[in-house]
Amino acid sequence: MTEETQNTEFKETWKDEYAKWICGFANAQGGFLRIGVRDDGEVCGVENAKRLLDDLPNKIRNLLGIVVEVNLHEEGGKKWIEVLTEPHPYPINLRGHYYQRSGATNQELCGGSLDRFLMRRHSRTWDAIPVPFLKAGDLDREAFDLFRRKARLSGRIDELDLQEDNRTLLDKLRLTEGEYLKRSAALVFHRDPERFVTGAFTKIGYFKRGGDLIFQDEIHGGLMRQSRAIIDILTTKYLSSAISYEGIQRMERLPVPREALREALLNALVHKAYEIPAPIQIRVYDERLEIWNAGVLPEGWSMENLLVTHSSIPYNPEIAGVFFRAGEVESWGRGIERMTEACKRYGSPPPVFKFEGGFLTLFQFPVNAAKTAGFKPAKITADLDTDLDTDLDTDLDTAGGRKPGKGGIRLEELPEQQRRLVNFCSKPRTAKELLEKLGLSNHSKNRNRYIAPLVEAGFLEMTNPKNPRASNQKYRRPDRRSR
Repeated sequence: MTEETQNTEFKETWKDEYAKWICGFANAQGGFLRIGVRDDGEVCGVENAKRLLDDLPNKIRNLLGIVVEVNLHEEGGKKWIEVLTEPHPYPINLRGHYYQRSGATNQELCGGSLDRFLMRRHSRTWDAIPVPFLKAGDLDREAFDLFRRKARLSGRIDELDLQEDNRTLLDKLRLTEGEYLKRSAALVFHRDPERFVTGAFTKIGYFKRGGDLIFQDEIHGGLMRQSRAIIDILTTKYLSSAISYEGIQRMERLPVPREALREALLNALVHKAYEIPAPIQIRVYDERLEIWNAGVLPEGWSMENLLVTHSSIPYNPEIAGVFFRAGEVESWGRGIERMTEACKRYGSPPPVFKFEGGFLTLFQFPVNAAKTAGFKPAKITADLDTDLDTDLDTDLDTAGGRKPGKGGIRLEELPEQQRRLVNFCSKPRTAKELLEKLGLSNHSKNRNRYIAPLVEAGFLEMTNPKNPRASNQKYRRPDRRSR
């Protein structure tokens, strides 16, 4: 006889407490409980086989409320009993306790694992649970504005729906249940989702080889705005860019392809198990970057399933739906594949994926990038309360039909840091504000390096051009549409 597996369990005799194994099979993929068989698969037989054949169906029905198939077998003159349990679509419990077969063990479900199990059995997900006392008026108007801008560019939601009021838009996105808003609405659109969900933020730290923390930041706010702030602070403060020149144009190259980094961060935000009160954690070292988020594999899956072509089974389908309509994520389960392809095109080491109490994505830096690391930039505070228009992606500029700067250079062709400064200047900013945005001091060499070239190229203009050194001098993006 074969060894014990996820679908088979051996017992030498019957005890009523063994009903928990039948409960575990019913709550998983079904299986066989074989009575009269030793752990090594050798048949030892049971003396009361005929009585068990008659008693077990009724006993199991009374204990678990389910019907099982009980069969009598004989091998080498020894009789043994096989109890066949089918998987059940609804939760089965034994005296109020829930069990589930996992591998070759039977586990009692409790806490968060029990919550997840019960919700799955009732076709519910954690992000779809209603939140009492939360109203549409409590949500972040600017987060809605950002979503609408992104959704118009993606074309994945009807324009008429985007013109509706926020409450109606939430209905269209299926983030409501009757008069209630769901957890997904609070996480994506509330300015402070931690009022409802503990740990709904991101921690970023810079570490030395020995593990010493050098500096850190925390990113708070709704997920729609968190995603942008995380990318910004990583690319301007934590990741050291390699510098090269093509002619007179300065080129900056991050140690990780931006596309792969963005995909990894969005995966962490969208698929995090938010019922686990631990923030997303990003660790940056001289030679690598790690992104960890609390997570749970789909039932019956292992990491091997994720590393090959697979179906999309989002842990938070309603949150994923919002990010999909905003054009931020795809819906084909290709996140890992896209990250790997992006690193290959970039010529950087492929990412490594692990499951260590959650999902860990590891990016190794190229050797030349690691050599240039070790910097200690000024402290940056990621402020999610500023006007969203100051932090829009370059796709909004190109979509608006604006013309390139002098010399035919388009905004998206500028280095990352300069693009951020231009986008930041949708309203007038001082030189100090611009340089603080990059974590730099208000020094003349920094002004000449980062601001002056943008003015010369026509991407920024002075508010007082007749007096360039005026104490009240500010910089803004030209309104090219009026020219």
